Amino acid sequence: MQYFALLISGESDRTPEDGQAAMAAFQKFHANAASSIRAGDALAPAASAVRVTGGPDAPITTDGPYAESAEVACGYYVFEAENLDEALALARDVPVADFGAVEVWPIYHAAEPDWSGTGRWLALLLEPPATAFEPGTPEWQAVATRHGDFAATAGTAIAGGAALHGPTSATTVRVRNGEVLITDGPYAEGAEVANGFYLLDAHDQDEAIKLASMIPATTVELRQLAGVSGL
Repeated sequence: MQYFALLISGESDRTPEDGQAAMAAFQKFHANAASSIRAGDALAPAASAVRVTGGPDAPITTDGPYAESAEVACGYYVFEAENLDEALALARDVPVADFGAVEVWPIYHAAEPDWSGTGRWLALLLEPPATAFEPGTPEWQAVATRHGDFAATAGTAIAGGAALHGPTSATTVRVRNGEVLITDGPYAEGAEVANGFYLLDAHDQDEAIKLASMIPATTVELRQLAGVSGL
């Protein structure tokens, strides 16, 4: 089974030594977990993020940055694991868990990523809890049909993606002073929760925004991939 892991941390100035230590920690994690990692990357700073709201009928685009000192998504992984316990064991070893958090969501259906394109972007789909329908329900199926229309239109611009199970299936992992802290639900209770994502191929931000504005979601958080995963 596959699991989506969203890495969350506060954004702050880091010294070159901090960056080198983080890179070394991630390289060690990748070496140990390589057989379980299906996709993943760091995300470009939140200041360059774009949020698209209103859906395809009336999209509204808002540029970053997010609120100062807010904890934001800084990367993602797709893990292959036998069960949730195995996925959580992977999440606790992600270096971000030591100072931030890792949200783990079971994936309902995933398209394997195609890394042959250029200019890759993560489009994180966000919904209010009331409309984050559980996969397989009639409400979810109605939205899935619209996603099928988007996929037919976007074609090869979609490099991968997945639907996620509902917010009650999420688990948040933190590690503090060597102690693993596991809580049910997303990292922070907010107005919106993740319920899917796309990996998009676009040559620039304008093209990525055009694609994101076609996605049938209440909110799309568009983040450029940093291209440092080595995957």
